[in-house]
Amino acid sequence: MTANVHEPFRVVFVCTGNICRSPMADVVFRWFAEHAGLGDRVVSTSAGTGEWHVGEQADQRTLRALERKGYDGSKHRARQFTREDFERNDLIVALDRSHERILHEWAHTEGDTDKLALLMSFEPEAHTLDVPDPYYGSPGMFDEVLTMIEGASRALFRQLEPAIRPVH
Repeated sequence: MTANVHEPFRVVFVCTGNICRSPMADVVFRWFAEHAGLGDRVVSTSAGTGEWHVGEQADQRTLRALERKGYDGSKHRARQFTREDFERNDLIVALDRSHERILHEWAHTEGDTDKLALLMSFEPEAHTLDVPDPYYGSPGMFDEVLTMIEGASRALFRQLEPAIRPVH
Protein backbone atom coordinates (compact mmCIF):
# COMPACT_ATOMS: atom_id res chain seq x y z
CA MET A 1 0.00 0.00 0.00
CA THR A 2 2.05 2.91 -1.24
CA ALA A 3 0.68 6.07 -2.71
CA ASN A 4 1.74 7.23 -6.14
CA VAL A 5 4.48 9.87 -5.89
CA HIS A 6 2.15 12.57 -7.21
CA GLU A 7 -1.19 11.33 -5.90
CA PRO A 8 -2.31 11.41 -2.26
CA PHE A 9 -3.05 8.15 -0.48
CA ARG A 10 -6.83 7.68 -0.45
CA VAL A 11 -8.73 5.90 2.30
CA VAL A 12 -12.47 5.50 2.89
CA PHE A 13 -13.99 4.38 6.20
CA VAL A 14 -17.23 2.39 5.95
CA CYS A 15 -20.02 1.68 8.46
CA THR A 16 -23.76 1.14 8.14
CA GLY A 17 -25.44 4.54 7.77
CA ASN A 18 -22.39 6.83 7.65
CA ILE A 19 -23.57 8.93 10.60
CA CYS A 20 -21.74 7.46 13.62
CA ARG A 21 -18.63 5.30 13.35
CA SER A 22 -17.22 5.99 9.89
CA PRO A 23 -17.48 9.79 10.21
CA MET A 24 -15.61 9.52 13.52
CA ALA A 25 -12.88 7.44 11.88
CA ASP A 26 -12.58 9.85 8.95
CA VAL A 27 -12.31 12.93 11.17
CA VAL A 28 -9.81 11.29 13.55
CA PHE A 29 -7.64 9.82 10.78
CA ARG A 30 -7.57 13.16 8.96
CA TRP A 31 -6.58 14.86 12.25
CA PHE A 32 -3.57 12.51 12.56
CA ALA A 33 -2.53 13.21 8.96
CA GLU A 34 -2.84 16.98 9.35
CA HIS A 35 -0.99 17.05 12.68
CA ALA A 36 1.84 15.01 11.18
CA GLY A 37 2.15 17.60 8.41
CA LEU A 38 0.84 15.11 5.84
CA GLY A 39 -2.64 16.52 5.24
CA ASP A 40 -1.82 17.09 1.56
CA ARG A 41 -0.56 13.49 1.18
CA VAL A 42 -3.77 11.84 2.44
CA VAL A 43 -7.38 12.06 1.35
CA SER A 44 -9.85 10.40 3.70
CA THR A 45 -13.59 10.07 3.37
CA SER A 46 -16.34 7.90 4.77
CA ALA A 47 -19.42 6.12 3.47
CA GLY A 48 -22.20 3.79 4.54
CA THR A 49 -23.35 0.46 3.21
CA GLY A 50 -26.94 1.74 3.39
CA GLU A 51 -28.60 4.78 1.88
CA TRP A 52 -30.93 5.78 4.75
CA HIS A 53 -29.04 8.90 5.83
CA VAL A 54 -27.56 10.15 2.52
CA GLY A 55 -27.07 13.93 2.67
CA GLU A 56 -27.52 14.18 6.44
CA GLN A 57 -25.02 15.44 8.99
CA ALA A 58 -23.46 12.98 11.40
CA ASP A 59 -25.64 11.97 14.34
CA GLN A 60 -25.69 14.79 16.93
CA ARG A 61 -24.25 12.41 19.54
CA THR A 62 -21.34 11.71 17.17
CA LEU A 63 -20.73 15.42 16.69
CA ARG A 64 -20.84 16.05 20.45
CA ALA A 65 -18.44 13.17 21.19
CA LEU A 66 -16.02 14.52 18.56
CA GLU A 67 -16.31 18.06 19.95
CA ARG A 68 -15.59 16.87 23.50
CA LYS A 69 -12.21 15.60 22.24
CA GLY A 70 -11.44 18.65 20.12
CA TYR A 71 -12.44 17.32 16.69
CA ASP A 72 -14.76 19.01 14.20
CA GLY A 73 -17.22 16.77 12.34
CA SER A 74 -19.53 19.56 11.23
CA LYS A 75 -18.65 19.31 7.52
CA HIS A 76 -19.65 15.65 7.24
CA ARG A 77 -22.55 14.66 4.99
CA ALA A 78 -23.55 11.02 4.79
CA ARG A 79 -23.21 9.15 1.53
CA GLN A 80 -23.48 5.56 0.38
CA PHE A 81 -20.46 3.52 -0.69
CA THR A 82 -20.39 3.06 -4.47
CA ARG A 83 -18.55 0.94 -7.02
CA GLU A 84 -16.34 3.95 -7.76
CA ASP A 85 -15.07 3.88 -4.17
CA PHE A 86 -13.17 0.69 -5.01
CA GLU A 87 -11.54 2.43 -7.95
CA ARG A 88 -10.68 5.75 -6.34
CA ASN A 89 -9.36 4.52 -2.96
CA ASP A 90 -6.13 2.80 -1.99
CA LEU A 91 -7.58 1.43 1.25
CA ILE A 92 -11.16 0.63 2.25
CA VAL A 93 -11.57 0.32 6.02
CA ALA A 94 -14.64 -1.43 7.42
CA LEU A 95 -15.73 -0.62 10.97
CA ASP A 96 -17.01 -4.13 11.68
CA ARG A 97 -17.10 -7.59 10.14
CA SER A 98 -20.65 -7.15 8.75
CA HIS A 99 -19.43 -4.18 6.69
CA GLU A 100 -16.39 -6.15 5.61
CA ARG A 101 -18.65 -9.03 4.40
CA ILE A 102 -20.86 -6.62 2.44
CA LEU A 103 -17.83 -4.97 0.85
CA HIS A 104 -16.43 -8.39 -0.10
CA GLU A 105 -19.74 -9.18 -1.79
CA TRP A 106 -19.66 -5.87 -3.68
CA ALA A 107 -16.03 -6.29 -4.79
CA HIS A 108 -15.64 -7.23 -8.45
CA THR A 109 -11.93 -8.03 -8.56
CA GLU A 110 -9.19 -9.44 -6.40
CA GLY A 111 -7.70 -5.93 -6.44
CA ASP A 112 -10.91 -4.66 -4.83
CA THR A 113 -10.78 -7.24 -2.04
CA ASP A 114 -7.05 -6.61 -1.51
CA LYS A 115 -7.94 -3.05 -0.49
CA LEU A 116 -10.28 -4.15 2.34
CA ALA A 117 -9.28 -4.03 6.00
CA LEU A 118 -10.96 -3.91 9.40
CA LEU A 119 -10.12 -0.80 11.41
CA MET A 120 -9.61 -2.72 14.65
CA SER A 121 -7.14 -5.09 12.96
CA PHE A 122 -4.60 -2.25 13.15
CA GLU A 123 -4.94 -1.95 16.95
CA PRO A 124 -2.61 -4.46 18.66
CA GLU A 125 -4.43 -4.04 21.98
CA ALA A 126 -7.90 -4.66 20.51
CA HIS A 127 -10.14 -7.19 22.22
CA THR A 128 -12.52 -7.30 19.26
CA LEU A 129 -12.42 -6.74 15.50
CA ASP A 130 -15.76 -4.93 15.57
CA VAL A 131 -16.33 -1.31 16.53
CA PRO A 132 -19.77 -1.51 18.18
CA ASP A 133 -22.60 0.56 16.72
CA PRO A 134 -23.46 3.25 19.29
CA TYR A 135 -26.64 4.35 17.47
CA TYR A 136 -29.03 2.59 19.88
CA GLY A 137 -26.71 3.00 22.86
CA SER A 138 -26.25 5.68 25.47
CA PRO A 139 -24.45 8.96 24.75
CA GLY A 140 -21.54 7.57 26.75
CA MET A 141 -21.21 4.75 24.25
CA PHE A 142 -20.32 7.33 21.58
CA ASP A 143 -17.35 8.38 23.73
CA GLU A 144 -16.28 4.75 24.19
CA VAL A 145 -16.53 4.08 20.46
CA LEU A 146 -14.55 7.24 19.70
CA THR A 147 -11.79 6.09 22.07
CA MET A 148 -11.62 2.74 20.24
CA ILE A 149 -11.51 4.52 16.88
CA GLU A 150 -8.76 6.88 18.06
CA GLY A 151 -6.51 4.01 19.10
CA ALA A 152 -7.03 2.04 15.90
CA SER A 153 -6.76 5.14 13.68
CA ARG A 154 -3.50 6.10 15.38
CA ALA A 155 -2.14 2.59 14.73
CA LEU A 156 -3.34 2.67 11.11
CA PHE A 157 -1.76 6.08 10.54
CA ARG A 158 1.54 4.96 12.08
CA GLN A 159 1.58 1.98 9.74
CA LEU A 160 0.85 4.11 6.65
CA GLU A 161 3.01 7.11 7.54
CA PRO A 162 6.34 5.77 6.18
CA ALA A 163 4.70 5.05 2.81
CA ILE A 164 3.06 8.47 2.50
CA ARG A 165 5.82 10.64 3.91
CA PRO A 166 7.76 12.29 1.06
CA VAL A 167 11.36 11.18 0.65
CA HIS A 168 13.85 14.09 0.74
